[in-house]
Amino acid sequence: MSYNLPPEIQAIRREREAFNKRKAKAGQWDKIFTEKALNTKPANDWMKQEFGTPAARQLFGGLWFEHELCILFADTNMGKSLLAVQIADCLTRQGSLAPFYNTACEDLNVLYVDFELTAKQFESRYVKAPQFDSYLFARNFYRSEFNPDADDGIGAASYEELVNSGIAAAVRDTKAHVLIIDNITYMCSGPQHAGAALPLMKQLKALKRAHKLSILVLAHTPKRRRGQPITVNDLQGSKMLINFADSAFAIGQSYVQPGLRYIKQIKQRNNTEQYGEDNVCLIRVEKYINFLRFKFEGYAREADHLAPSPDAEAERRRQKVLELHTAGRSLRQIADELGMHYTSVGRIVRSNSSAIPEPVLALASKP
Repeated sequence: MSYNLPPEIQAIRREREAFNKRKAKAGQWDKIFTEKALNTKPANDWMKQEFGTPAARQLFGGLWFEHELCILFADTNMGKSLLAVQIADCLTRQGSLAPFYNTACEDLNVLYVDFELTAKQFESRYVKAPQFDSYLFARNFYRSEFNPDADDGIGAASYEELVNSGIAAAVRDTKAHVLIIDNITYMCSGPQHAGAALPLMKQLKALKRAHKLSILVLAHTPKRRRGQPITVNDLQGSKMLINFADSAFAIGQSYVQPGLRYIKQIKQRNNTEQYGEDNVCLIRVEKYINFLRFKFEGYAREADHLAPSPDAEAERRRQKVLELHTAGRSLRQIADELGMHYTSVGRIVRSNSSAIPEPVLALASKP
């Protein structure tokens, strides 16, 4: 009952009714408020529309293409930020990190939103010595970090809205072609839940379409078993993140050589898989003059760089015990050489199908 409402609310209602009447009289109501959610036409019309348009260019080889929303994920201290900055630096100079070639034929404006490092931490990675010989980035490489003085909630309904509006403003100011976000955890509270992940990915998709952006988002992996290959299930948070992404790749650690890491392709839409479990790319961090970067070191099978599973390690040890026992070593000698207790060695020998009788074992256990 409108007569019980405050005068201000009644005035708003009258204005709304007058607005509706003006639009209906002008024949504009249906045009504004009945816009179809789906654009539908014959499949052949879509084919004609796209015929002859250039294919998406590679920004980071077959792992990330132009106008894609891509996710790069890895465990802590695997070098996600190093790789992201190196990719950004290449895109601003028409450069490449072989074999991940950049096929853009012009310098691209890159906006790197850094929620991880302070300005000093960022600077320290790209100097030869303190306050001396800093690396010179291209003028079209822009870095943003969160402004703590803006975190007061004024003018924004939520923290997420504050961050999203800030990123959109920075994209407009820099006329960015490429947006890199380090990392997704800071963009919303609880990206591990579908309720938070879905609006976040929709927002990034909308930003991508509105500004014709190519977006790379960095994310973490939770604690994972070292002997298992990297899969889509290793991305920390809701699977909604990976479902909405156009592509994804990850950095893994080699347990064969200290300091060696590998890049594995996880999801792709623009091409076939190139760098799956049978063809991962080996990389290593190096300081090249004043630039901390990754260097490509070849290809390998992922399985060859995973930590042995407990079962595989136990089988390897069992085989070594039997090999030494066949060579005539006593149980105590084998135990000392392999760092085992001699009773464990005896148990392995007895369990073997060709185990020797107990009296002989007893004699063999004496030094």
